[in-house]
Amino acid sequence: MHEQLGATLTDFADWLMPLRYGSETAEHTAVRTAAGLFDLSHMGELAVTGNGAAEALDYALVGELSTLAPGRARYTMICAADGGVLDDLIVYRLAGDDYLVVANAANTATVREALRERTAGRKATVTDKTADYALIAVQGPHAATILAPLTSAQLTELKYYASYPAKVAGVDVLLARTGYTGEDGFEIFAPGASAEHLWTELTRAGAPHGLVPAGLAARDTLRLEAGMPLYGNELGTDVTPFDAGLGRVVKLGKQADFVGREALAARAAAAPERQLVGLVLGSRRVPRHGYDVLWHGQPAGQVTSGAPSPTLRVPIAMAYLRPDVVAAAGQEDDGLAVDVRGRPEPAKLVELPFYRRPA
Repeated sequence: MHEQLGATLTDFADWLMPLRYGSETAEHTAVRTAAGLFDLSHMGELAVTGNGAAEALDYALVGELSTLAPGRARYTMICAADGGVLDDLIVYRLAGDDYLVVANAANTATVREALRERTAGRKATVTDKTADYALIAVQGPHAATILAPLTSAQLTELKYYASYPAKVAGVDVLLARTGYTGEDGFEIFAPGASAEHLWTELTRAGAPHGLVPAGLAARDTLRLEAGMPLYGNELGTDVTPFDAGLGRVVKLGKQADFVGREALAARAAAAPERQLVGLVLGSRRVPRHGYDVLWHGQPAGQVTSGAPSPTLRVPIAMAYLRPDVVAAAGQEDDGLAVDVRGRPEPAKLVELPFYRRPA
């Protein structure tokens, strides 16, 4: 189907995926103003079940998943013993003893094996269901309008970061109000055999409302504008949640012990060594992952993600900087730059996210 739509396909984590269908800028803009249709079937789905599932996840992850109400979802992370991030996750509690852990494609095997190791000896079973699911997302301000005629689900009552079983275009699915674009939208977990049917029906329903297929490139610029971290860029085994400004997901106060607690508690109590910030460049040249950030000509940090912003119409970036530089740059109008292929381009420090959807 993606080939029929003229998609440029790319290899990613053993998946062949649509990078773009035409103009990635047009796809990005459609999601901000109307809606985009994404195939996210590369994401990993791991079921954690059994009457010890809640306790096992409290130990395995940095969040307190035992307090998550059935039908709700939570953003969390799985960390190594030294506090480094193995992956960031969304966990759905489908029922009391039934959880669905959604991992990044490149990390699915790592997360699966870590969960199995950490749940060993507990009354919980980890099952890799990635091959069972297709995952299709409708994202954008018109998402609910497009989806409404295809389901009897009461979309106005489905809260953000909530999910429930539903029928969409006659298919039994898990319907979640989640996404990775900074816009309202839905993610539909469906049987793989139903993917083409769902894609076709959503395309048909969305045509009058400006829905377009959108690829990985648009998804990346959308999440960057929304200040959302990407594993391998802002997150990794050499980064703790506190480095990324996401210490809120680490529940040091939960009763259950968990992997990485000691290291993360020490990190929470220590002065930060780096800080994740937003940058807007003063030229048209684009900062990219790995480029040095300069403070008065001297290296002071590194770009983690960068791209032209279709919404703001300027180049933007997220970067890790030394805290002293962040403090000084907040007081001075110049001095900050990004080394773009050997030439320093002036940059301005801004608060994240770069974009928030209208209320």
